[in-house]
Amino acid sequence: MSNCGPDSESCCTSLEVPGGTFYTFTGANPTSVSTFRFDKYDVTVGRFRQFVTAWYQAQWTPAAGSGKHAHLNGGHGLVNLDVEASAGTVYEPGWVASDDTLVAPLDTNLVGAASNPDDTWTVSPANDENLPINGVSWYEAYAFCIWDGGFLPSQVEWQYAASGGSEQRLYPWGGTDPGSANQYAIYADPMSDCYYPTIGPCDFNSVVNIAPVGSAPAGAGRWGHLDLSGNLQQWSLDSGPPRTITIPPIVCLDCAYFSGDPANLGGYFYGPKWQLVSSGNFVGGSMTNREDAVGFRCARTP
Repeated sequence: MSNCGPDSESCCTSLEVPGGTFYTFTGANPTSVSTFRFDKYDVTVGRFRQFVTAWYQAQWTPAAGSGKHAHLNGGHGLVNLDVEASAGTVYEPGWVASDDTLVAPLDTNLVGAASNPDDTWTVSPANDENLPINGVSWYEAYAFCIWDGGFLPSQVEWQYAASGGSEQRLYPWGGTDPGSANQYAIYADPMSDCYYPTIGPCDFNSVVNIAPVGSAPAGAGRWGHLDLSGNLQQWSLDSGPPRTITIPPIVCLDCAYFSGDPANLGGYFYGPKWQLVSSGNFVGGSMTNREDAVGFRCARTP
């Protein structure tokens, strides 16, 4: 857990994202985000293994109401805009105690028949501890972030970091085409080949096309985050704002939308180039899904 990325640094490195205003989608209203910290890397197999140990051996579960953006709105967290105006101001709920039973990071769920042959989890530590963990449900991703002292990012926060805030970058690294040399992102021409580790047919029976975190250093975002697009998509806390222009306009300041399925953000190792864009067509995933294309990273108080 101390040798991630091109500089062999801590896999737990977290970088500040200064707050500001940007546009989530073309034609949308401006959205404001307060300063937060965001993990530089996706959560690795090695880091997730420590959480599994705590959950299994110590029977750890999140405290009810934990996992909020506690630095916002006097500790109440993000404003939930998926409510009727008559309801007044409603905030993010945090962890719901009844969801404890939905956290089940068992070997049988993380690898094998219950999931996919290209899951990165191994029953015992092996050679893939620096691969990003995949096959994890939203509940387990959220629980991990709480256990690790953070929370899942809202879709708006993730998109703000990926867009470089007011720079409105096409890709996290800018406007340069990612090419096929794995410099900017790990992705594929899905009608032909995966590009990592070399150009060739995608292998869905192993983890060979999934790169260790931080393997595409030229793809760093404005504030230094790696793999915001490519390798694996990432869970968000919420479903994110609607893509239509709302009249009267919704003013989004540290907001979230909790009525839909949480978004899976960014591109992935066997996905197409268009999904790498910072304001791409994000996919909503059922919270119990375990997908080979989806991992996560945590956000934190500034």
